[in-house]
Amino acid sequence: MPQIIFLPNAEHCPDGLVVEGVPGETIIAAAMRNGLEIEHACEMSCACTTCHVIVREGFATLEPSDELEDDMLDKAWGLEAESRLSCQALVGTADLVVEIPRYTLNQVSEKH
Repeated sequence: MPQIIFLPNAEHCPDGLVVEGVPGETIIAAAMRNGLEIEHACEMSCACTTCHVIVREGFATLEPSDELEDDMLDKAWGLEAESRLSCQALVGTADLVVEIPRYTLNQVSEKH
């Protein structure tokens, strides 16, 4: 089973976290199954960017994102070339190193 290494994040996992991934499950499913609560305002339907992560290692082993995910990612805070929505990125057979960005844009809860 591949490992998913979540880098330390002050809010979500200050010490970082290493979990076993199941090929075919999403990164967010693996995180949540192991007690790591990544925000997902749209209930993991690829309709927001709150579950945005940056795949620091293993990015090339993921299936490519589709047009809908790419359109959503364009709205993410801190977008990088290795950014993915954790509700859409499926774990494969390779280990992954994942960073949860410091900020997220939750358009439902943002005050205008």
